Amino acid sequence: MNPYIKRKIIKKQGTSSEELEDYVAIEKKLRVSVNGKKVITLYCTPLMIKELIIGLFLTEGILINKISPDKINIICGEDISVDISAGQDVLKKGMVTSRCLGGVTFNKKIKFEKVKDNFSITVEALKNIFKEFHQKSEFFRLTGCFHSAALSDGKRILAFAEDIGRHNTVDKIIGYSILEDIPFTGKLMLVSCRISSEIISKCSRWGIPIIASRAAPTHLAIEIAEKSGITLAGFVRGDSLNVYNNPQRII
Repeated sequence: MNPYIKRKIIKKQGTSSEELEDYVAIEKKLRVSVNGKKVITLYCTPLMIKELIIGLFLTEGILINKISPDKINIICGEDISVDISAGQDVLKKGMVTSRCLGGVTFNKKIKFEKVKDNFSITVEALKNIFKEFHQKSEFFRLTGCFHSAALSDGKRILAFAEDIGRHNTVDKIIGYSILEDIPFTGKLMLVSCRISSEIISKCSRWGIPIIASRAAPTHLAIEIAEKSGITLAGFVRGDSLNVYNNPQRII
């Protein structure tokens, strides 16, 4: 399904105006059931749906065991309906819907285990991989409405996703990596958005040692990165970046 549509708009500039076609991001409601029982509803870009569900469900502990993509039935219409045939119970306690465009978390006590990965990257390599990351953000350039995320080994981008929801992009990258058996050791997560506590928690869950963004982190994200031993870099723009903790991985 196409992630955007064209529609006519009136563009006004100064005292002049003109009618032209513009690109507008598609936003779809995603309803997910497990064994026929509704579990969650959120909003997303209609791309990489299986990756989104696998990343979200395994990261948040909604399901524990790996989900076979063959067990995920997707029906696209006005909304997107998904049913997962799973031989396991849904662990759904205290769901909270919040944040932009239906991001979700589950009320549970999170134990942050220290990430001991010694992976490191030079400042120059990080700047270069970030340039490639921005070049891949095609839908953002068209619409100005997409967030993006990527997984990299420091030399090349291994997985890339765009979505109207910033949390969705990270879930899609995690889901894709799980499906493709890409290990999270020796990797860094690149994001285009601010780094919130939810995003750093998702990366911590999988032991990703470095997270870098062109935007800023929140104070809680910095605290979680400190507790979990993650290197957090923000404002990666041009020739500069800020390292908030565990600077030994960026050399």
